[in-house]
Amino acid sequence: MKKHETAYDALNCILPGDRVFLHGSAATPEALIEGLLGHADRLTNVEIIHLHTHGEAKYADEEYASSFRVANLFVGSNIRRKLDGDRVDYLPLFLSEIPALFRSRRRAPDVALIHVSCPDKHGYCTLGVSVDVARAAVESSRTVVAQINPQMPRVHGDGFIHISEIDHYIQIDTPLIQVPSPILSEEEKRIGLFCAELVEDGATLQMGIGAIPDAVLAALTNHRHLGVHTELWSDGLLPLIESGAVDNSRKVKHTGKNVATFAMGTQKTYDFVHDNPFVNFFEASYINNVSVISKNPKVTAINSAVEVDLSGQICADSIGHHIISGVGGQMDFIRAARLSKGGKPIIALPSRTKKGQARIVPTLKPGAGVVTTRAHTQFVITEYGIADLYGKTMNERAHALIKIAHPGDRELLSKQWHERRCRWG
Repeated sequence: MKKHETAYDALNCILPGDRVFLHGSAATPEALIEGLLGHADRLTNVEIIHLHTHGEAKYADEEYASSFRVANLFVGSNIRRKLDGDRVDYLPLFLSEIPALFRSRRRAPDVALIHVSCPDKHGYCTLGVSVDVARAAVESSRTVVAQINPQMPRVHGDGFIHISEIDHYIQIDTPLIQVPSPILSEEEKRIGLFCAELVEDGATLQMGIGAIPDAVLAALTNHRHLGVHTELWSDGLLPLIESGAVDNSRKVKHTGKNVATFAMGTQKTYDFVHDNPFVNFFEASYINNVSVISKNPKVTAINSAVEVDLSGQICADSIGHHIISGVGGQMDFIRAARLSKGGKPIIALPSRTKKGQARIVPTLKPGAGVVTTRAHTQFVITEYGIADLYGKTMNERAHALIKIAHPGDRELLSKQWHERRCRWG
């Protein structure tokens, strides 16, 4: 282990042709990324691989084309306009399977750039608010480079990393990236209320990312004995804990504990999870493991979508050919909820985009990826109600979905569905 005064010095270990993992979400190692850019003139054909990151992602800019290429496991807003399907590309894979991808050596990093908490008296740092796939990246890499930050929360779970596992490090003292909760629209609040109708006392919750999951959480404060087994920990969970709605008492796995794999929020969230045994962060291969999740009762998985077709196919990672996010863990939790006793898989979305385009459509846009298949989809919710597709034929599904589409879209959807099914023969 070697301490360096600058990030530039710490990254002399990166060689041309290496694959470099970047820690993601609120743990994005911005100081190390800036240091990496300083080596661009000597590096060629370096692949950078990561989940969603924050910051400008300058390494994906055209000016660094001869030095870096990028494999995105989840495409964030900082990368979307830079995707070209060649130098900057998208790698679709369930979040639960990414650790195995690294450990199998099929696409293992050579160097892991991570952001960790300060070591304790025994020499253990933690991966803080982003354990997800970072643990596997550390274990699979030839070299581990860390930025050690006293403002990174020390988080319980399996994200511990001994200082001896770190080859090079720098010390920083900067606040984490903060992601405040969005201001909810009236439509989103109505969707939240409809979702809350399906959440039973004693349910185990998984919430996706965005305004609608936050709207659901805001509508659950009068519930009791809720549990949390989720990918994402966000600010929206704190009022449920403070109100007593969440106590994790009915869970089978990790009774009495909240479990997640990463966190994004404000300082209030980071302060809450810091050194708090009530919250444990585990690797995505465990948190998103269907057999683990489904042991809990009444798993209620609430995720969003870009669009839903009239057969129940869910597109969640693209607008047509244009990739905007990633596969993530939606399918992991949708399947787990179906297998859980009393579980409820929910897809929730506004009936129209902000530009007034329908999101319940006769067919998905050309190029759109099916993240959740129609065989897995059960509840679809818009601001106009709940469609339960389980046990329904294609024709019954279409009519159920048309009923919760925007009123201005229903007549055309009915006509398009009629024309489509008349061609089946």
